[in-house]
Amino acid sequence: MLTIGRLTAADRAAWQTLFAGYNEFYGRTMPDDFFDQAWVRFQRDEEIHALGAYVDGRLVGIAHFLTHASTTAPDACYLQDLFTAPEARGQGVARALIGAVTEWARERECGRVYWSTHESNATARRLYDQVAENRGFILYVIPL
Repeated sequence: MLTIGRLTAADRAAWQTLFAGYNEFYGRTMPDDFFDQAWVRFQRDEEIHALGAYVDGRLVGIAHFLTHASTTAPDACYLQDLFTAPEARGQGVARALIGAVTEWARERECGRVYWSTHESNATARRLYDQVAENRGFILYVIPL
């Protein structure tokens, strides 16, 4: 059975494994203190938020998100990180996490939920094209 909920202290190790997998997918390696800081912020649940997807009580997916002001609409919800354990893919985990974040944002009267992914992420994009509108924007970044 698939359920979605807030991460608890008992999820810490499984969450870090999933988040490390997410970062590895994008070619990043993060130091342990980075994970520690993110975990503390998720537990506060004030500025940034996290949900977990559980199959039969086991954490198999994560979503990290935040809200921010908008100049042209109500506040927006940015889905920053979304990752499903490889063995749980194709079981509706990512779709359920996106749905839960969307409902969370709707309850807080956000005007939209949005995210970005790499153009080569064809597997995820098949799902994203089903649940969201691709408005054709291109993301530019200035690393600091």
